Amino acid sequence: METFLLAFALTLMAGLSTGVGAAIAFFAPRANTRFLSICTGLSAGVMLYVSFMEILPEAFEQIQIAGFAERPATALGTLGFFLGIALIFLIDRLVPDAENPHETHSKGDYVALRDPAEATTPAERRALRRATRQTRRNLLRMGAFTALAITIHNFPEGLSTFLAALVDPHLGIVIAIAIALHNIPEGISVSVPIYYATGNRRRAFVWSCLAGFAEPIGALFLWAVLAACNGAIFFEPPPMLMGLVSGAVAGIMVFISLDELLPASRAYGKGHDSLYGLVAGMAIMALSLLLF
Repeated sequence: METFLLAFALTLMAGLSTGVGAAIAFFAPRANTRFLSICTGLSAGVMLYVSFMEILPEAFEQIQIAGFAERPATALGTLGFFLGIALIFLIDRLVPDAENPHETHSKGDYVALRDPAEATTPAERRALRRATRQTRRNLLRMGAFTALAITIHNFPEGLSTFLAALVDPHLGIVIAIAIALHNIPEGISVSVPIYYATGNRRRAFVWSCLAGFAEPIGALFLWAVLAACNGAIFFEPPPMLMGLVSGAVAGIMVFISLDELLPASRAYGKGHDSLYGLVAGMAIMALSLLLF
């Protein structure tokens, strides 16, 4: 019961971090793309390190507990890993590029966050003029479709956070923080067009939060399926299932890191910002695992 509540709370926290992105969009004087670069790079470092150093070994161990020898356990865990990659890749291909949060956005996409008085170059002034000429209907459509795309992508991320927390609460906390960091720019991408279309900060903030709710909903869906299979609301998932799902979680996180976070980090940052964030994320995760 306690483990379930903790896992759900972590998943809810990670999902609702899209609201943090909305708050940044409203109150930051300009789009701090270097902040986004370091945050996304750090999140990628955490995800990559924990996937290969903690989640995959945990998957192999769980399958061995289920009665398999080391070699077939490793093979089954690796199969789960690539099935996770295939799942998130399929979802990624079903979402149009224009609304896909896994497609890298340019810095110009965040120019609407700036005060017009701060435009210092002709290119910035032209971008601001183009932004103001867009119709409210097109902006609202953009925000709505982005929210839908993020909702679709957040569903498997919610499953990842929830399952990881069930296997290891400390690991779940780390993964929830990594997911939360990568949800911040997604919240910005939902809130900015909706706010500029409606002029209503509260409405844009609510839309961002609703997109993030897909993560706890994904967790509840998974638990409902497992509960139906076991005939009980609270239970301990079988090791074989936990091993395969853990492998899939690792695959999902690696795909997100390589397909979204690292390209976005390099696009938003300057110099070695992306690398600094990546190494810092790995170091934080390594230190965390050593201490706890």
